[in-house]
Amino acid sequence: MVFLEKVYILSSQTHDSRKVNWIIVLISSGIIISIGMGVRQSFGLFLQPVSEVLGEGRTLFSLAIALQNLCWGLAAPVFGAMADKYGPARICMAGGLFYMIGLLLMAGFISPATLIIGQVLIGMALASAGMSVALGAVAKVAPKEKMGIALGLVTAIGSFGQFIMLPFSQTLLSNFGWQIAYVVLAACVAAVTLFSLGLRIPKEQQASTKDLADAITAKQAISIAFKDKNYLLLTTGFFVCGLHVAFIATHLPTYITDIGLTTKVGSWALALVGLFNIIGSFTAGYLGGKFSKKNLLAFIYIARSAVIAFFVFMPPSPAMALFFGSAIGLLWLGTIPLTSGLVVSFFGAKHVTMLYGMVFLSHQIGSFFGAWYAGYIYDLTGSYQTMWSIAIAAGIFASAINFSIGTPKPQAPAIA
Repeated sequence: MVFLEKVYILSSQTHDSRKVNWIIVLISSGIIISIGMGVRQSFGLFLQPVSEVLGEGRTLFSLAIALQNLCWGLAAPVFGAMADKYGPARICMAGGLFYMIGLLLMAGFISPATLIIGQVLIGMALASAGMSVALGAVAKVAPKEKMGIALGLVTAIGSFGQFIMLPFSQTLLSNFGWQIAYVVLAACVAAVTLFSLGLRIPKEQQASTKDLADAITAKQAISIAFKDKNYLLLTTGFFVCGLHVAFIATHLPTYITDIGLTTKVGSWALALVGLFNIIGSFTAGYLGGKFSKKNLLAFIYIARSAVIAFFVFMPPSPAMALFFGSAIGLLWLGTIPLTSGLVVSFFGAKHVTMLYGMVFLSHQIGSFFGAWYAGYIYDLTGSYQTMWSIAIAAGIFASAINFSIGTPKPQAPAIA
């Protein structure tokens, strides 16, 4: 109810022709992200049962998730450019179909090959019906003065799916097994195609701001971005966000059982990540409209390192696991409204989906490393300790990188 009240207040304060449409786009985007990210977040619960059926160690499942993340990142700029050109609704519809096919393939034909192919299809689905396209749609129609809070709201609404889908998926796994669980999740994903209709944006309404940066072409935008030190720093820091998120989402439930706690504690710890991410994402978006986005990003990364270190070096207990899920959730995806907001601040809204997609590629390369290397390290050493240490050091590095970013200023069109 709090979020709906915020949405109503935002819409009532907007007096231009975009008043109705941008709220519809915001809600639709939030629901699409909620379903897609909620289902994806539950994949860590499948690591142990699927690995046991395949008779493999954790490296294979971790590799499949890593390839999903890499494919997601590689495809994001492509689908982002397509969304900028053809509109986000069609692209999100295609993403919903990719997602369903990937889940059904893994449910019906289990083998190392189908596991990997299914996750690659899901990576394409997340690229076309995930954060980049949905946030890009909101950025195109939200009023400039409400941009930070709008991006925070859509990320927060999207986070609710992580809280709901994790205990739901654990219930399916416990009562029906992992194959039926995949089929039911595929049915849930079908709703993405329906809510994609809410992303239909008239061409005359897209990127209708008066920013000088909005006058440049896609080619010029790419050229400007990759010559910009701040864009490169932002991209580098986002690699660490991907490493943290993929490592924790994929391996936290199994790590919790490794230290002697129950699978139920593991699923609830990950669910609390989603619940507290609602607060963290909205707060980050709100604060990003009032304070320096790059300084807020620097704080989030250093705070992640502190929370991880506290969790790893304290004695294990259910309370500690649930505390970690809650604390890391506050810092989970608050990076997204801040990062996408900085891209808009530097380069305008016209090509934001494509340019954010390129930043997101770095995030997904980090995700590949976080998901795969953690499984590889575990199979090699029998412990996640090395990976936790890497995650702590990476957070400190990302904090320094983001603190070094300069102040955004309007970009002039590139000279042809």
